Amino acid sequence: QVQLVESGGGLVQAGGSLQLSCAFSAFLSQYTIAWYRQPPGYKRELVSQITVSGRTTYADVVKGRFTISRDASKNVVHLQMDDLKSEDTGLYYCKAILASTDYWGRGTQVTVTS
Repeated sequence: QVQLVESGGGLVQAGGSLQLSCAFSAFLSQYTIAWYRQPPGYKRELVSQITVSGRTTYADVVKGRFTISRDASKNVVHLQMDDLKSEDTGLYYCKAILASTDYWGRGTQVTVTS
């Protein structure tokens, strides 16, 4: 029943880096994987996504600082986060986007201190 699992969150100072990972069931490797985040007191927002063909998109506020990628196994997606800012703080989720439904992980916390 748990099909995606996030890891790599933690506590960092502004300007630092973290790499998040999303490991998922093999059959999900043929679908787009997205990263969302939910800052405290705000709605969940799309951060980045990567298609099965490798096309990537980024929210404007993270463009140039975050990089999404798939590893060779095709069942892990990473989100490399550099030059972190306080406003990047939030609970980060990965999601697999299918035609009929979405599958969510349970989230990993990222906290960026000033």
